[in-house]
Amino acid sequence: MPFEQIGQSAVKRLWRQKSELKAWRERVSPRAERMLKVTTALISDLHLGAASGRDLLRRGDVRAVLLEALDGVDELVLLGDVVELREAPLRDVIAAARPALADIATAMAGGRITLTAGNHDHQLAAPLIDRARLARRPLEPQTLAEPPRDDSPLGLVSRALAGPDLRVAYPGVWVRHDVFATHGHYLDVHNTVPSFERLANAAIQRVTGRVPEPRATVDDYEAALAPVYSLLFALAQTSRNGRPAVRSDTSARLRATLTRHPRPLAARFGVPAAVRALNAAGLGPLKADLSAVELRRAALRGMRTAVERLGVDARHVVFGHTHRSGPHARDEGWGTLVNSGSWILEPAFLGARPDASPYFPGHAVFVHDEGPPELRRLLHDLPSRGT
Repeated sequence: MPFEQIGQSAVKRLWRQKSELKAWRERVSPRAERMLKVTTALISDLHLGAASGRDLLRRGDVRAVLLEALDGVDELVLLGDVVELREAPLRDVIAAARPALADIATAMAGGRITLTAGNHDHQLAAPLIDRARLARRPLEPQTLAEPPRDDSPLGLVSRALAGPDLRVAYPGVWVRHDVFATHGHYLDVHNTVPSFERLANAAIQRVTGRVPEPRATVDDYEAALAPVYSLLFALAQTSRNGRPAVRSDTSARLRATLTRHPRPLAARFGVPAAVRALNAAGLGPLKADLSAVELRRAALRGMRTAVERLGVDARHVVFGHTHRSGPHARDEGWGTLVNSGSWILEPAFLGARPDASPYFPGHAVFVHDEGPPELRRLLHDLPSRGT
């Protein structure tokens, strides 16, 4: 069955029709009204198959926490970076990811799973993107497809998730008529914090042209980002002796080191001078501020910019990508944004008080028929070393 592209207006129309039906049934029967309630859960950045072994859902005890939380959930959105396709050959990643994916599929039997892609598993979106381009159709903020059953990365992940109603959405999905969800990797185009991907996509844009403003398309973002993703996936397929050809967390570990003592280390490593040089080379705009506060603010600015340029008119936007869940108490500047965090252990970001860190893994976002998205911490203790 060929995939369909559903624009924002069509989605909103469907939700209005659902609301009208709900109002009619509510008048007829309170029981019918209760049956119409829908709960959607969103989790992001599982990184199943990570070479470091820090993808927590490979552990049965951690999976049990998630599976319990999925009881009563009607739809699960796997919001990108579900599998780690940058650090090891595909066969090894799928073998490591299969137990967690199979358990998730069992927990969601009778419901629906929506699978989308991020920057670390961008190849999951490749069949959808290729088919749209062959048909000369532009990609929309929500483009839907039925998953294939072949031996592509998407086909292998789809088979592991067999059981529930499964669909693929890229780069995002309308969870409710006023709630849009996307992995969030498009924010890298607008991020002012220097990182490998930020610099790489800036270099690509020197060839393909900058993402236009004030309006841009999904294809504009893909032109800036997809070449880098394809290269990193190809390098992972040449991994030997179980060693990743490229460490996916290199930029994150460097930022964590610098942010412990940002001023002296930044001065020691010449960060301001390097940033000035990068800006002069046309790879900016970048800032030399590497503080934790600026990391958060830059990501939120970048996410808002990407959503605005795509013309996504949503009251709430759920994303992942940064591994920093939020908003939390005393967090500022989030507005309509909600981040679902990650399910990967990153000691460098947790600090001396892991329980108090917004990078603590094991969060999910729940969206009900009404009200704002709810960020909920599911994992309350870091697992011990044993299984």
